[in-house]
Amino acid sequence: MNREEIENKLHEIVKVYLPQDVNSSKISLSSHLMQDLGINSAHLVDIALDVEDTFDITLDEKDMEEMQTVKDSVDIVLNKLSS
Repeated sequence: MNREEIENKLHEIVKVYLPQDVNSSKISLSSHLMQDLGINSAHLVDIALDVEDTFDITLDEKDMEEMQTVKDSVDIVLNKLSS
């Protein structure tokens, strides 16, 4: 799976958890999940679980702490898939 495919799948996952006042067009690689997109901490856990299911990977606590931006998330998934 290449970076673009991962980005597209992450976009689909993240947009489900956006608050009503945030449009999915605001999702970019540099978007901070909490600060820019307004995703709360409970939904971050849901996103992590969806990422694990979608990509068939396991995220540890360190991965979840590092998952701050969309780009961070893509990098983590790429790293997990390549190892």
